[in-house]
Amino acid sequence: MPNSNQELSFFENVNRNFDRAAQFTSHPKGLLEQIKGCNSVYSFQFPVRTSKGFEVLHGWRVEHSYHKLPVKGGIRYSEMVNEDEVKALAALMTYKCAVVDVPFGGAKGAIKFNPRDYSQMDVELITRRYTSELIRKNYIGPGVDVPAPDYGSSSREMAWIADTYATFNPGKIDALACVTGKPVAEGGVRGRTEATGRGIFYGLREACENSEDMRRLGLTQGLAGKKVIVQGLGNVGYHAAKFCQEAGAVIVALAEYEGAIYNPKGLDVDAVANHRKETGSILGFPGATDITNSRQALELECEILIPAALEEQITKENASRIKAKIIAEGANGPTTADAEEILLQKGVMVIPDMYLNAGGVTVSYFEWLKNLSHVRFGRMDKRFEQSAFDRILRAVEESTGRPFSDFERSRIAKGPDEIDIVNSGLEETMTTAYNQIREILKSNSKIPDLRTAAFLSAINKIATAYIELGIFP
Repeated sequence: MPNSNQELSFFENVNRNFDRAAQFTSHPKGLLEQIKGCNSVYSFQFPVRTSKGFEVLHGWRVEHSYHKLPVKGGIRYSEMVNEDEVKALAALMTYKCAVVDVPFGGAKGAIKFNPRDYSQMDVELITRRYTSELIRKNYIGPGVDVPAPDYGSSSREMAWIADTYATFNPGKIDALACVTGKPVAEGGVRGRTEATGRGIFYGLREACENSEDMRRLGLTQGLAGKKVIVQGLGNVGYHAAKFCQEAGAVIVALAEYEGAIYNPKGLDVDAVANHRKETGSILGFPGATDITNSRQALELECEILIPAALEEQITKENASRIKAKIIAEGANGPTTADAEEILLQKGVMVIPDMYLNAGGVTVSYFEWLKNLSHVRFGRMDKRFEQSAFDRILRAVEESTGRPFSDFERSRIAKGPDEIDIVNSGLEETMTTAYNQIREILKSNSKIPDLRTAAFLSAINKIATAYIELGIFP
C-alpha cells in the first residue's frame, strides 16, 4: 500500500470506494470479498508481423465478476495501459452494469500499443491476433464474454473482432453477439456511437432538475444557462458537450491533449470539432483563448465540469482549485479518492462515473439483444403503431370537425424507428438509476455522497444474485 503522501493506484481507488460503501451493508465478509476481487485475469504476450517487422505485444482480458453472464467490457488500445488499470476498469464495469440493471458481469481488455503509430493494416492484424488469443482461452463469446470499444478502439475494430470470431466458429448463428459497438451494417445498433455522451446528458439533466439539490449548491434548477467545461473531445466528450449545449448549457471551455480553449461567452461544439478536423488541433479556434496546459482548464470558472478523457485527472494536487459546483464524471475514474474528499468538503456534487457513463454499456446491451433476436428494433411494430395513431387522429377529426395539418399528422402519427426505441430505453435507464441512487443517499444520513450510494446499490444487487444462486447462504 502507498504511504499517506502517495496517490492510490486506480484499482486501489475503486476498492477503497467499495469498502466505504460495504460498511453500510450486513453482508458477510466472504461475500464482499467475492464481489470485490477479480475472478480471472488473463495476461499474455502474442507475436504479430507488422510493417515494422515482427513484434511481441502485451494483452490482457480481465473478467471481474461471474454473478451474471456474459461478462462485458471494452478493449483499450494504449501504450500507457497496465494490469492495475484493466482490473480497475473491469471492476467498474461490474458495478456499472449492476447500478443500471444491465444483466452482465464486468470485464475489460487491453493491448499495450499506440494505434496512431501503426497503419490501418497493422492495427487490423493486431486486433485479429488479439482476438484469436481470446478465442483460444474461451475469453470471448455471446454467452461468455462480450467486448466493446474503449479508448483507442472503435466500431472498426469491433467489426474485425466479430469477423475473426465468426471465422473461428463457422455456422454459429449468434456469432455477431460476441462483441458490441459494431457498425450498423455489421449488426450494430443505431444510437450506440453517441450513447455514452447521451447518457451523460440524461443523467446530468436529471440531477439538475432536482430543485432541492440545486438550492443546496446555490444553483438554479435545470441545465439551461449553466456554464460547462468538458475535458476530452473524443466520442464521449463531444456528444456530452453537444447534447448539453442543445439543452441550453453554455460550453465555456474544451480541453484535449494538445491544449484547451476558453471563451466565457460560449463555444460552438460542432464548429470546434470541425476546426480540429481541419487543423489537427482545437487550439487557434477563432474567438477563443488558447491554454497550453490543458489540465489548467479544469480550474476555470464554471458550474459543471465534465472530465471525459482518462482516469485520475482530478487529484489531491488540483482538487482544491476546482471551481465547479458539479463534477459529472464522463470518463472512468477521473477523480481520485483523496481528491473527492477535498471536493466533498467544499460542498461539490460528484456524479460518479459508474453511473453517469453507463449509457455505453446500456445501449451495448440493446445491441446484444438485437443480435440474439436477429431483428431490428421497430421493424415488427413501427407500421402498426403508426396506423393506430392515424386511426386515433381520424377519430378526433371526426368528433371535433377540425382536420390536422400534414405537419401535425406526421409528428403525431409516427411509429418509432430503432433510434427512437434505443434513446427511449437509454433515457428510462439513466433516469430510473439516478433516482434509485439518490433515494439510497437520502435514506441514510450517514451515507456521504452519490458515489457511495451507487456502490451500495451495486453491492446489494450483486450480493442478491450470489445469494440466490446458492453460492452464499
